[in-house]
Amino acid sequence: MARFKRILLKLSGESLQGAQGYGIDVNRLNAYARQIKEAHDMGVQIGIVIGGGNIFRGLQGAGKGFDRVKGDQMGMCATVINSLALSSALDAVGQPNRVLTAIRMEPVGEFYTKWRAIEAMNRGEVVIMSGGTGNPYFTTDTGSSLRGIEIEADVMLKGTRVDGVYTADPEKDATATKFAEITYDEIYNRGLKVMDLTATTMCKENGLPIYVFNMDVEGNLHRVLNGEDIGTLVHN
Repeated sequence: MARFKRILLKLSGESLQGAQGYGIDVNRLNAYARQIKEAHDMGVQIGIVIGGGNIFRGLQGAGKGFDRVKGDQMGMCATVINSLALSSALDAVGQPNRVLTAIRMEPVGEFYTKWRAIEAMNRGEVVIMSGGTGNPYFTTDTGSSLRGIEIEADVMLKGTRVDGVYTADPEKDATATKFAEITYDEIYNRGLKVMDLTATTMCKENGLPIYVFNMDVEGNLHRVLNGEDIGTLVHN
């Protein structure tokens, strides 16, 4: 039996760059698709939110002179591109899936509603929810928190390129140590950046735990669902 029945899987857009350092690395994309199908074959219902940082980040664009609202809208479109790429990769491995968008974009994807997403998962489809929240000034972290709460997920699995939450950035500080688990309050008090403050607050107030793990190591999603403690649990 899998550890969770229904999950919200948050994937990093930047991780899709893989070894090439830009755009979408097909090898990384296909590895994600294989892991997701393997998780679905365990009987887990899966909703996915994927970022767009490999293509465009609205906040970075605003720093370069873009209008913030238009920049965020560009970022939303970037998440749709990544979602379509992941959908295609899932098709290739035989995993039924559906792309939903936070803003109307038919025929690219169906307009998102909670009930449409849950119905699709109950039919055995992986649901990819793109376009963030559909509004500017919100990150895809906040979008994933919102979607996880809406679809009544048991947990948000935040797949990153590091294997959990550390006392400091392990890529910059060799003395950083990893937490096996940590509370939301500790994250606030220590100033750790698991997700942005809005996203973290939403999860805290609605009782949605977050499990941070390294999605870039193939097989890790299965290990998490199988109960192996390879990441960090964030909870109340």
